[in-house]
Amino acid sequence: MSPEPSRVPSLRDQVYERLRSRIMDLELPPGHRIVERDTAAELGVSRVPLREALRLLEAEGLIVVVPRQGAMVVSWSREDVVRLFEVREELETLAARLAAARRTDSDLRLMRGLLEEAERALDAGDEAATAAANAGFHRAVLAACGNPLLQQMMAPLDSRVQWLFHLTKHRDTREQRQEHVRLLELIEAGDGAGAAELYRAHIAAGLEPTLAVAETWERFDPVDVTRTRTRNRK
Repeated sequence: MSPEPSRVPSLRDQVYERLRSRIMDLELPPGHRIVERDTAAELGVSRVPLREALRLLEAEGLIVVVPRQGAMVVSWSREDVVRLFEVREELETLAARLAAARRTDSDLRLMRGLLEEAERALDAGDEAATAAANAGFHRAVLAACGNPLLQQMMAPLDSRVQWLFHLTKHRDTREQRQEHVRLLELIEAGDGAGAAELYRAHIAAGLEPTLAVAETWERFDPVDVTRTRTRNRK
């Protein structure tokens, strides 16, 4: 039997990935208005796949759509950050504990590779690449937990967690990487209790620095922003 051909991403998925990448990289910053006509023309697509992609991005919490006006990249409040950390502290800690018992050799190789990526990015002073590697490490721990239900529960938050790493990328340090190194050691040793304790402390320690960064973020009213094109920042 011949192997099944690789699935070609739909036009909707291609548009979704391009817009999501631009949001993650902060090319489209919080408060940026997404004008359907202009964005469709820029991407060379009709408005149908664009609208479908916007619905996916809205479901992930990356944009807000104002009926009959348009869409805007969301801007987070202090409360938004606290709520995300509350959920992460419980669910990601559970994932770390389970990963220590269920991780495979493949999982461990992936985590080691991401730690190496983070080290290279730190050496190069590449904040965006450091943030991407650190976010990837957190996803790898979740992937290693072996609990599909937990993974499904975290899936709607995945984009927000990744975006948070990029929004706070200047605070990614070698100390954080060293905590990831220690976490990998505990997972590899099968120490679920130790991994859970370290991961909870690791996430909790990031809250106050993240809130300090959040205080500098400008807040945007989606209705106001989508009413006019003049609000996009350069």
